[in-house]
Formats: sequence, C-alpha cells, structure tokens
Amino acid sequence: MLNDTRSGRIMAPEFLQGLIETLTQRGRAVLGMKVERGADEDSDLEVMGEALLSRRGEASGVAIAQSLLAAFERADEPQRLKFLASLADRFGPDRRSIELAIADYQRKEGGDGSKLEALHAAAEPRRQELVRRLNLSPGGTASLVRVREVLLSLLREHPELRPVDDDFVHLFSSWFNRGFLVLRPIDWSTSANILEKIIKYEAVHAIQDWDDLRNRLEPSDRRCYAFFHPQLVDEPLIFVEVALTKGIPGAIGPLLDKSRQAIIADEATTAVFYSISNTQKGLAGVTFGNFLIKQVVQDLARELPNLKTFVTLSPVPGFAGWLKRELKAEASVAIDEETRRMLSALDDGGDIAHAREALTSLGAYYFLKAKLPSGKPVDPVARFHLGNGARLERLNFLGDPSSKGMKQSYGLMVNYLYALEHIEANHEAFAEHGTVIASDKVKKALRAKLSSRELVPSPQTNMQRKISS
Repeated sequence: MLNDTRSGRIMAPEFLQGLIETLTQRGRAVLGMKVERGADEDSDLEVMGEALLSRRGEASGVAIAQSLLAAFERADEPQRLKFLASLADRFGPDRRSIELAIADYQRKEGGDGSKLEALHAAAEPRRQELVRRLNLSPGGTASLVRVREVLLSLLREHPELRPVDDDFVHLFSSWFNRGFLVLRPIDWSTSANILEKIIKYEAVHAIQDWDDLRNRLEPSDRRCYAFFHPQLVDEPLIFVEVALTKGIPGAIGPLLDKSRQAIIADEATTAVFYSISNTQKGLAGVTFGNFLIKQVVQDLARELPNLKTFVTLSPVPGFAGWLKRELKAEASVAIDEETRRMLSALDDGGDIAHAREALTSLGAYYFLKAKLPSGKPVDPVARFHLGNGARLERLNFLGDPSSKGMKQSYGLMVNYLYALEHIEANHEAFAEHGTVIASDKVKKALRAKLSSRELVPSPQTNMQRKISS
C-alpha cells in the first residue's frame, strides 16, 4: 500500500498497476503502436532496443519495453539468438566514447570526480541501461528472468554471449539482494497456486502427489519456508523443507514416510534441512540460498527454544560420477586394487553392504581431498553448505537407497552441521583457504583406509578433475 499525500487515501497495488497500464496504452498511442498482443509480429528486436534507449518519455519508454519483451517471447530461437548477439556487440560498450573519456580523464593530473564518473559511464555497456529500461514495463522483471533462461540455454554453443550473461548477473544481484526478499512460511493453508509450484519445483526429493505434499507441510513437526520478491509475488525463488526431530537422521526414507508418527514441535531438539530447491533457472548464479538457511535458523530458534541442533540431510550428486572417473584413471591415489575389485563386484550385482567401508572411506576422500582447480571441493552441494559456514558432520551409508540416490551417489548422504557459534569462522576458513571443516568422525573414515598411502592426487587424477570441472 502507498499513501497519496495529496488526498490522504491509500493506493492499492491494483490501482498502481492500472495506472501503469493506462500510461502504457497512452505511450503506445503516441508511438502509433497497436495494443493487441498480436501486434508487432515482424518488429525488429534490435530496432526496438535502439528506440527504447533513445526515448525520454516514460510512457512511450514503458510501451516500447513491453512490446520488445512480448516480441522476444513470440520469437523463434534464431530471432532470439540474433537479438542476444546484438546485446553482446551492438549494445556493448562504445569504444570511441571510452577512448575520449580516458583522454579527458588523463588531461588533468589524477583527474577529478566528474571525469572519473564520465569514464565509468562510458565504460558501461549500453545493454545494461537497455535491461534497466526493460525492467520498467509491467511484469518486466519476470520477463527478464525468462530472457536470461533462454540466454543460459545458448551459452554452451555461443560463449561469445558470456559478457551479456555477466551483465544480467550483475543487475539481478542488485534487484534480488536480501533487502528486497521476503521470507514466507509455506503450509497446507497456503494458496493452491503456490503449492502447485512447490510440487513442480521440488528438485531434491520429488513430491509424488498432493498427499505427499501434505505429509511435508501439515504435521506439527514439519516446516517449509520460501523467499519471494515483490515483482514475482506468487513465484517462490527458493524454498527449504524442514523436519523437526529428536536427533540427527541418517536416512531420508523415515523423514518422508507417510505412515510415520509425528512428534510435537516443542519436543524436537533438531531441525533438519532435507531439501533446498531453487525455482527460477533464469536466476542461476544469483546467491540467496545462504540467506535463506541463516534466516530460517534464526526464526526457528526464536519459535522453538528447545532446538539445539541445526543440520542438513544432503545428497551427494557428484560422488558416483567422480568415482567412475577414478576407476577409469590409469592411476588413482583414492582407489587401491582391493577397493577396485570390491566396486567392480557391485556392477555384477554384488551386495552393496560388503562395500560399506570402502564407499564410506571414498566418500571421506571425495569431500576432503578431491578438489577443483580452484581448490574448492568437487561436490556442488558441499561448496554451497561449506561456503555458508557449515561443518561436514557425518557420512551416511545408504542414506538414500532410491534409484536416483543409488545412481548419483551409491546411496551416500551427508549431514552438514550449522553450529551458530562457529558459522562465521567456518565460512572464513573455507572462503579464504578452501579449508573443509569436518568432524573427527569424517576424518577418521578417511584415515582408516588411506593412512598408509600418500594423499596427493596423481597427475592423471588431476587431469580427470579438470575435465570434469
């Protein structure tokens, strides 16, 4: 709600939306544009972009922005690629303007504030201002998130678009910073529109049906929270599912069991974050998951003072792939011949229980020793939680025996512990030095199998990791 100081009335969002739409229609009329959605089918997206940058009037600018975004939605892939390519070159920095600004700055020794500002303005790609103006149209933010989703799908085959993506990340990081995000609880009384999206976007443990969703939201020992943005009112950006328990769980099955007996929330001592899902592909690389977990921890601690432990029960999505690469390598520090034979037996239908010690030890090696060229852990989930200041607490053999769990990690799951008093120190150690903070139990699992061998990866293993990264 906004206050109209002249009349003392409160203006509802619906009124503001109607006002914007009226201005847009007037802007279209000024420009001779048709209001119908089918208009401008053949409009050139690049020409419309130039027109948007050249307009000074807000009404006409909003009208052009809305038309351009609508035309992009209707365009086929070649047309979309052509426009995105134009953002990379035609709407990139103006080299001549930069050279003139540099020369002007250097004419005065050290320059002054205004000269420096002029240089900064000249160096900024024109596409950044174009994207800002596109964002002014009704629904512009959501449309731009979809534009970036298209951009991401093209990056692998068109790396020349990388500067465009960097600018999207730069702008989105400002528009979606923590100050604009609203944390909202999701429960069984939440609107069906949002609940349907929770089912759709769940990326860790698929929600089978409405009964499954109800089992995750309605009981007294279950919680769910999501971040929302004012411009995407009914679109959760990221959500986390929480189980309240009396101890740290080692398997996902009992948590999701529909027949389990719920406990009273006040009896719980542990909050378990068992699923975190990003919902918008177009916001990949824009970080707000770390804020979500820390905010939820604070809210739960206030609501339920008996909670003393905050942990995750997390998948290990890269473990099976890493292990297969190690098995194919000519030499591997992580795998000896005995372990190789044991793992080969699994492919022939052998009992995985016989490989418990080997898989647990290899899991410890994977987290503590397997690194990207950057020095950070290979596993993406580990990078996320360790970067947030968590500690690698426990390895759980057969924590997820589902077909998905077996395929991605031979069933291995892990607990990351969020100890409030150590989060900042753990984060600093990981960010500054890549240090993986782990419990003694995890370290012992590594030493038990590898204490007699050198823990320095071989050149072949390093090459495999570079390829995988």
